[in-house]
Parts: sequence; structure tokens; C-alpha cells
Amino acid sequence: MATVIDTHMETNPWEAQAARFELAAQKLNLDKGFWKILSQPAREITVHIPVQMDDGRIELFTGYRVQHSMARGPAKGGIRYAPEVNLDEVRALAAWMTWKCAVVDIPFGGAKGGIICDPKTMSRGELERMTRRFTAELIEVIGPEKDVPAPDVNTNEQTMAWMMDTYSMHMRQTVTAVVTGKPIEIGGSRGRREATGRGVMLVTLQAVKKLGMTPENTRVVVQGFGNVGSHAALLMHEQGFKVTGIAEWNCGLHNAHGINIKELFAYKAKTGTIQGFTGAEAADQHELMISDCEVLVPAAMENVITTHNASQIKARIIAEGANGPTTVAADDILQEKGVFIIPDILANAGGVTVSYFEWVQDRQGYFWKEAHVNAELEAVMIDSFESVMHYAATHGVNNRIASYMLAIDRVASTIRTRGIYA
Repeated sequence: MATVIDTHMETNPWEAQAARFELAAQKLNLDKGFWKILSQPAREITVHIPVQMDDGRIELFTGYRVQHSMARGPAKGGIRYAPEVNLDEVRALAAWMTWKCAVVDIPFGGAKGGIICDPKTMSRGELERMTRRFTAELIEVIGPEKDVPAPDVNTNEQTMAWMMDTYSMHMRQTVTAVVTGKPIEIGGSRGRREATGRGVMLVTLQAVKKLGMTPENTRVVVQGFGNVGSHAALLMHEQGFKVTGIAEWNCGLHNAHGINIKELFAYKAKTGTIQGFTGAEAADQHELMISDCEVLVPAAMENVITTHNASQIKARIIAEGANGPTTVAADDILQEKGVFIIPDILANAGGVTVSYFEWVQDRQGYFWKEAHVNAELEAVMIDSFESVMHYAATHGVNNRIASYMLAIDRVASTIRTRGIYA
């Protein structure tokens, strides 16, 4: 069944999420009341944050926090800083977090947040003051039992440390479990930094096995070499995959014999860029997306696979390390081509899974060894992959709709059991 969406709405993330939700809900014959509940966020918060800049002037920033669902537990989701942040994007990301947490069956709902700003032009002090004021504005709606933020685009461990400290000051006690993705020395989890990339690697390995392929004969192109893409590439390289291409927003690298990702990882850590790396040839980042490979890993931003390039993609497997990298209209094209898609709400769920482990460790006051974290993550990702494959086979749908059906079914079941408070 093809999903129709207006061309001008193709790249709207909220419309994309809604289109997939509606198709999955139809397949499930979801109760109309539950349909209404799950099709809209539970709460949307907009705040305007005054910040004194380094030069003495006052700047006003707009921030959002959207809590889509808290039926299965506290809301969970990252906070991003970017000029492009908007309410539709945050809504969509919050809904995706609900489905993501349900797919891997962890006791969280979905939330997301963001501030409209250009962090590249801001000093460390300005970022800290903005972060702390944003946290203070949200103080009544976040917390270990309410809503647990995490890093996202242009935020990091330091951002989470500022948020945790601000919240703790208001609570008059140290509350490590209010955020995840923190530095290890203040309650972060071992293995969290690599978790999303590790999850991408684990489900890709399962897909390769399912399709009768082997890592050694599998060429991989990774789009995005930030935290997710770099760790996915490194871990896949260590598993024997041949990573032939790396595409960044402004450049690309290609080596038909495989790029030494350990060397590239070290090079970027030293220089801050992949440009100038001598272990591969410079390549056009857009051409790399449609180059010869078996696995394509979009691991940067939304809407990089659209009707403009979907028909040219040669990969047999797409493992979505980013949120929303493929538009609804592009999905139809890829399905006709027989591309095996590992959807974002499964493929990149390793991050929120280890965030859950971090939350558990903070609440217990007992911290796990990295090997234990990685073993638990592997078990969750493999089990979740198999559950989605079973749903796809049972209901005769593609992997993306199967993952949505599985997630929606779990959340609706929880609401049905809890009932509607009146």
C-alpha cells in the first residue's frame, strides 16, 4: 500500500511521522480513542530564555520541550541546539522517541527539546548560561520520574552536566538521574558515548546474516561522521566490514579497498575534520550516497534520502543511524527497489537503551562495567531486531511499518491496561 504525501510536505518531519503512524494504526485496527491519544503530544512547552551575552547585551532565545507520551514511564529524549530547531521537528522527534523506547521495550515514553540558536557562534559561557536558564524554566516538568533529557545535535556531556547541576541546585540535593549522557565522573554510564553507533552495528550485523551476506564481503558508506556515524563506522570496521565511503556535510572520502577507520577516527580527533585525510580520496558527499555499496548508514540529520536520490541508491541495506533520514515518499521508492531498511526507531535505539541503563545505575547507586553494558545492549538490540522481523512477516508489512506497529501496540496496550483517568 503506497503512502501518499504532498510533495511540499515531503520533508516535514511531523507529517512524515504522522503518515507512518496512521498506516501502522490502520494495520493494527487501532481503537479510535487510542488513535486520538497517540497521534498528538501530551504536552508542549515553549519558553523564551533571556541570556546575558559576553558583550553585555541581552539576547532572547526560544526553546521547546515536547512530551509525547508518558504512559510507559518517564518521558525520555534529547535536547538539540540549532538555528533550524522548530516545533514540528521537536514534536516529530518526541513521537519517534515514544516509538523507539517501545520497540526496544524499555519503560520510558518519548520527549524531545531544543533551542533555536547557533552554538557555533556562542562562547562556552554563553552556552552555559543559556543551558542553565533553560533548565530552570523546565524545572517543574523534568526529573527522574517525569522527563529525563539527554544530548542530541550540538549538545554533549558538558551540556548534561550543566543541566544536572542546575536541577540539583533547585532540588537542594544531587540528582544524577535527571539527565543521561553525563560524564562518567558524575554518574554517566560506561559505553554510553558509543551506544548509538554500537546499536547500528549490531542490527546491521543481524541484517547481513539474515540476507546471507558476510561482513568481509560487505561495503559500507556512512553519511555523517559525528558521534553516531564515527562509532558505527569504527565498530563495523572492527567487525570486518569494508567501509568504502564517509560523507560529511561539506566533503567526502572514498577508498574502494576500505578506509582505515581507526586512523580516520584519530585524524578527526586531532584536526576536527575528515578533510585532508591521506588514507582515502576526496569525493563528493552527495555522490557517495548513491555510490556502489551493500550498506548505507545515514547517520546525520533528517531528510537526506528523498525522492531526488532514492531511485539512484544502490545499497541493499539502509541502517538509519539518524532520526528521520528517509522521507515517506522515498520509502515507497526504496520498497519497490527491494531495499532492506532497518528503520531509525530500531537502528539508532542503542543510545536510548544505554541511557536507560544509565538511569537505572544512577537510581541504584551501582555502576556497571563496560563489558556488562555492551552485553546487555547486544541482547536488547538482537531481541528487538527479531521482534520487528517477526512482526513484518506476520503482518506482511515492511520493516518500518512493522516497527511502528510493534511500538504502537505496546503503548496502546499499556494505556488500555491503565485506563483513562477521569
